[in-house]
Amino acid sequence: MNKLLVAALAMTMSVGAFAKEKAAKSDAGGAKLQTVTGWVSDEKCGAAGAKAEHADCAKKCAEGGKALVIVNDKDQSVWTVKNPEELKGHEGHHVKLSAHVYPDNSLHIMKVSMMKDKATKAKGTEATEHK
Repeated sequence: MNKLLVAALAMTMSVGAFAKEKAAKSDAGGAKLQTVTGWVSDEKCGAAGAKAEHADCAKKCAEGGKALVIVNDKDQSVWTVKNPEELKGHEGHHVKLSAHVYPDNSLHIMKVSMMKDKATKAKGTEATEHK
């Protein structure tokens, strides 16, 4: 009788562990950790807001409920952000992200740092990285 209870308990625990592992894999949903560079804009302006001069507009839109997005440097595509609170304070900034990139071009940001822009260097001041 004790052997039967122990076997049933072991089986239950292994099924629970398998279900937990499967759930963790499905949460990632095929996302890969990548480095992405781009501009922080808002969903209303999108790629048109991929510049430093857009910072005030992006802040106002974010305060008004519009989501912050990333405009990818490679192709100017607009990517949604699953955790936009990570971008607060970076509106209008050129950034480098470490993020999980999903197949639908959405991101879950792990780390944000400011890019050192060529235009800024030419003026004699360099941008600092923020982590």
